[in-house]
Amino acid sequence: MSFEGGILVDRDALARARHELGAGFVRILGYFREDGTKSVTAIEEAMRKGNAAALVIPAHTLKGEARQFGADPLAALAEKIEDHARGCVERHDSPEDAIEDVVALRPLFFQTLAVLERDTTPLVARRPGGFGRRAG
Repeated sequence: MSFEGGILVDRDALARARHELGAGFVRILGYFREDGTKSVTAIEEAMRKGNAAALVIPAHTLKGEARQFGADPLAALAEKIEDHARGCVERHDSPEDAIEDVVALRPLFFQTLAVLERDTTPLVARRPGGFGRRAG
């Protein structure tokens, strides 16, 4: 899945989430890491079993959690999977046409998570100067 300009996280939406969640932001991000990993795994397992109904809830959950942090490409992909799965349930059809999206989900989730954690973890040193230079 391609996304506009390669931007994984909307910085303004992330800043709003940080402000709204306050001191609980880092804890909520930890929940996103745990719940998101579980959702991705559940989506993959449901796809392996060809179970469209089992795709819906984890995709819906991932979509909402991703939006909370401004992770729009991840939210859009989860929504695409959710919508496809809902259609399959209504038609009593296999979700196999969503296989490429499901395969793309895990790497996008972890790339997005890396951006969120890099931009929000206070332990990450941000020193000017670049590689090999001593900070003075």
